[in-house]
Amino acid sequence: MFIELIPKIFSEYSTIIGKDRYLNSAVLIPLIQLNEREYLLFEKRSIEVRQPGEISFPGGHFEIAKDKDFMDTAIRETVEELGIAANKITILGKLGTLVTPMGIIVETYIGKLEIESLNELKYDSKEVDKIFLVPLEFFFNNEPEKYENQLQLHPYIVDENGEKIDLLPVRELGLPERYANPWKKGKHRVIVYRYNQEIIWGITAELVYELVNRIKKLNE
Repeated sequence: MFIELIPKIFSEYSTIIGKDRYLNSAVLIPLIQLNEREYLLFEKRSIEVRQPGEISFPGGHFEIAKDKDFMDTAIRETVEELGIAANKITILGKLGTLVTPMGIIVETYIGKLEIESLNELKYDSKEVDKIFLVPLEFFFNNEPEKYENQLQLHPYIVDENGEKIDLLPVRELGLPERYANPWKKGKHRVIVYRYNQEIIWGITAELVYELVNRIKKLNE
């Protein structure tokens, strides 16, 4: 069983410089055992929330008034989104921290949902359109598609009136001229899994890919 290997793959705590300048969030990768098979649970986001129709794990922003740490955030959001009691979530450990090019920090935990059927979950239809399971072995047997986006830094914007607004006053600061125009920052990998007409991609797919590869290394 893969679940027995999960506690061995987690990374230790590390400090991210400038963390307060990012959007800090946490997610839970929900693992379920049904009929001696292991599954990952995914949500399809409601049309009423940000990024409607996308596939995700339960999670959200850290709230200082509600959460003492990021694990609390992951559990709280899972309870709210899936309609599961907190005592039915067993945290197996922390996978790690993902920092995205969009300025989002995602603290990632894996938790086993102690349920015997999806019917036990009363998910919030305002946030979640539907939930579905994917056998964990699917991700071991199917390599994802991989794409690359081109990233650029823009030192200025043009407003709706066609006026140029400097975000970084390159010439005033005496910086090298090449920074006065958009310059290449690098490439951003995008991972895509296709499963039963659903597209699992972006942050969610990146976390799945990391989880699967760590378990594979333990099995080598």
